Amino acid sequence: MERVVASYIGELDPGATVVPAPHGFAGLVLVAGASDPGRLCEDVKARVPEVERVYLVEAVCRADPAEIAECARGFAGRLREGESFAVSTTRRGRHGFTSIDVNVAAGAALKEASGARVDLENPDKVLVVQIVQDWAYLSMVPGSEVRRKMGPGKHPVYRVFRRLVVAHEPYLGPPDAAYVMGTRIGREVQVFEVGELYVTPIGPVEAEPLYHFLRGLFEGMESRYEQQRRSYGREVHRTRVYLQDIYQFVRSRMGEPLIIFEPEGDPVSRVAGELADFILGALRRGRKVSVMVGAREGVPTGLFRYADYVLDVAPGIVISTEYALSSALIALATILHEKLAGAQLEE
Repeated sequence: MERVVASYIGELDPGATVVPAPHGFAGLVLVAGASDPGRLCEDVKARVPEVERVYLVEAVCRADPAEIAECARGFAGRLREGESFAVSTTRRGRHGFTSIDVNVAAGAALKEASGARVDLENPDKVLVVQIVQDWAYLSMVPGSEVRRKMGPGKHPVYRVFRRLVVAHEPYLGPPDAAYVMGTRIGREVQVFEVGELYVTPIGPVEAEPLYHFLRGLFEGMESRYEQQRRSYGREVHRTRVYLQDIYQFVRSRMGEPLIIFEPEGDPVSRVAGELADFILGALRRGRKVSVMVGAREGVPTGLFRYADYVLDVAPGIVISTEYALSSALIALATILHEKLAGAQLEE
């Protein structure tokens, strides 16, 4: 892809020197000698969708934290009064320092020179430091160009899901099918970091398919949990699993909030605001909110009488078992998020 991008850039400015994957570093293209660097940057953004980010290099120095910090001082004039900034460093090659070392040194120097405040969450400007072997290339871009998964105005919904109890009817088909369905549901539950999962068979069931379903469930959960633990920069909640007959599950929670997702229910969109207030109000009072989904047989209709809400995620569409829970939780996340984000902004 680097050579393809280099070819396109060469067509935009035939006089420029374009180096794809310098020193063998994938995902990077260096351009030098452009007739109009600013215009070329804009042309690349507008006409080369293969390029994810474009930085106009405004300063170059040796790849040394002290030299980079001194170079960063020169960007003080780019920060207007009241603006905040952050430093983002990417290293390519072997060095005796880390990206964090550079962030700290450059950030301290720029703060001292400009008097601006550092804001790592929502900065007005970002000083971008790209280190390639022995050289550092510095750019300053608007904070809006550096997209974050958890930017301002977003609330992490996993904090709500950790306080939910999910009751899921097991899939009890042929052993192989039960195992595969178990792995999918296990990963699904762990993706959302649900607080507790109750596997809720309907009355007496055959033990063998239940065994294979549970085996797959735990394998799927463990696989996803390990992946989350390696890649998330925060603590990950491991969903706790219990087994209880579906009728006893409801009986033991009489009077507690219960939401059932089945096609016979009302469209979620029709009660969205009311449902969001109901869930958040219950959680604020320290109550456990249970969410129930079925499998092959579906949730027994007699239990509808004990539910606060019976909801349909997509009227007219029969959602397969492996997507039932994720569809329900995504629907809840959608209706809850604006209220959660609004409360966060008010705080």
